[in-house]
Formats: sequence, structure tokens, C-alpha cells
Amino acid sequence: MYLSIFLTALLAATILPVQSEILVVAAQQQGYNLWWLWVVASAGNTLGSVINYVLGRYLLQFQDRRWFPFKANTLEKGHWWFERYGKWSLLLAWTPFLGDPLTFIAGMLRLRFWQFLILVFVSKAGRYAVLLGIMQLFWPQ
Repeated sequence: MYLSIFLTALLAATILPVQSEILVVAAQQQGYNLWWLWVVASAGNTLGSVINYVLGRYLLQFQDRRWFPFKANTLEKGHWWFERYGKWSLLLAWTPFLGDPLTFIAGMLRLRFWQFLILVFVSKAGRYAVLLGIMQLFWPQ
């Protein structure tokens, strides 16, 4: 189950329409260890954002191609957030629709990798901590 959660969380952080929260909650309800669920989901989701960072760093030259993962207006919105709030905007990396472009733009703008990694991990791990905390509070296992 932990490998499934890791892979689902990784894919959820890319442009693929995958939701990891459902699997994490299901595993929590089945009695899996909360600590390991948090670690595995956070690591997978962070690694998925690292993939976006690498893509932003090296694939921007292909933005005019049909297969390019982000539309121009999505990149513009993410770029605006990043320009306005700087690296701190990566604390929103957990959000749907905005998080993926932000992590891509961080790579595009060549943000220092260690800064990227720390901010994105805090964002992603924070989301899973809140999710698991709420589930444990209202539906303890």
C-alpha cells in the first residue's frame, strides 16, 4: 500500500489528473501507520514537484509544441504569482491548478534547488499533515 501511495502522490504532483488524498485517507481508515502515510505521501508528492522543476529548467524551449504540459496563460498566472511573492509562493505548491505551474516556473527561473526543495516539502507535507490530522480527529482509527 505504501508504494501505491508514493506513486499516486508522485503522479498527483505532475500534470496528470491524479488525486492522492483519497488513497491516503483510505489507508488511514484501514489502520495504516499515520507517520508512514505522512512520510511516504509527502516524499512522493515532493518528488513529483521536483520533476516539474526539472522540466521547467530544461524544457521551456519547447513551449510552442502541442505536447508541452502547460498552456501559455497558466504559465503567465504562475509567473505572476512567482514574481509577486517570490520563492515564498512555493508554499502554495499544494494547491490544485496553481501548484504545478509554480513548481515548473521555479525551475524555469532557476531558483536554487535546495530552497525549492525545502519550501515545496513544507507545503506538501503540511497539506498531508492537515489532512491526516483532520481525519484522525473526526474519524480516529
